[in-house]
Amino acid sequence: MIYRKITFFVLGSLLLCSCGGLSSKGKQEIGGEQLEEDWRPPEGDRRRPEGGRREYVAVPTAPGKATPLSAFDEFNPNSVTISFDGDEITISSTGFPNHTTPYWQETDSLYIEPVVAIAQTPGRMGSHRDRSHTLTVPAAPGLAVRSTATSLGAIGIAVTGVPIFNDSEGPGRPLEEKIAETFDYAGGHVGPSGYHYHSESMDVPENTTLSHDDEKLIGIMADGFLIYGRREMDGSYPSDLDESGGHLGATQHSNGEEFYHYHIVNEYYFGNLIVLFGGDFMGSPNTIL
Repeated sequence: MIYRKITFFVLGSLLLCSCGGLSSKGKQEIGGEQLEEDWRPPEGDRRRPEGGRREYVAVPTAPGKATPLSAFDEFNPNSVTISFDGDEITISSTGFPNHTTPYWQETDSLYIEPVVAIAQTPGRMGSHRDRSHTLTVPAAPGLAVRSTATSLGAIGIAVTGVPIFNDSEGPGRPLEEKIAETFDYAGGHVGPSGYHYHSESMDVPENTTLSHDDEKLIGIMADGFLIYGRREMDGSYPSDLDESGGHLGATQHSNGEEFYHYHIVNEYYFGNLIVLFGGDFMGSPNTIL
């Protein structure tokens, strides 16, 4: 997929670019059910909520394939606990990452001086405030009959334990260059709800663990689908992604079995910024508590 660079006249009016709405052709099989050619959930309500985070409404889904359990071995054991209970998987996290950032307290062993951020948002990690997050998802998530717009707040949990946020910085406020200047090399900064990611990590020497233009697992989204880096496990860029960056395919965790999952969309949002997830949920999302 060719990079496209977004130009803009007013920072506050910058809109998210998509990957061109590509979809896979031919019949797709999800949980043993064949879906007709070029099938995908119809477009849902893409309006952002007027207020802050909201609880999601359950959306009917097609039968899904089980999420490969080996993927959960990638999650940071110092922050994340994975529980399996019948048809559900619960991911609980303290919200604290296992990598360096200038958003740690200066007394913390993982604190570093800024190497990417030009400015910093107020606040640091490691305070007395509870930043934990819990997400319960189906063990076999399915595609929904319609997509669901993401809301403010956590929309997924990264393998580091850090919550994933969308392409907005506030109600009706898309990410702007001034906000991006506060991102550390991990693509994160601190807000009222704590440290969180908006964008893909940077290719700098300090980044020794996080995905950058590769096939690594990023985390799990609120609809239960895993999200991977920009590339396939063979190093190529996927060419059949839907508007949310998802497709049916095998990964390094699925032993050749195809299942629906997301990728970071290989397009610039602006400048050198690539957002982690800027589309709609293609499954039925669950509220992250």
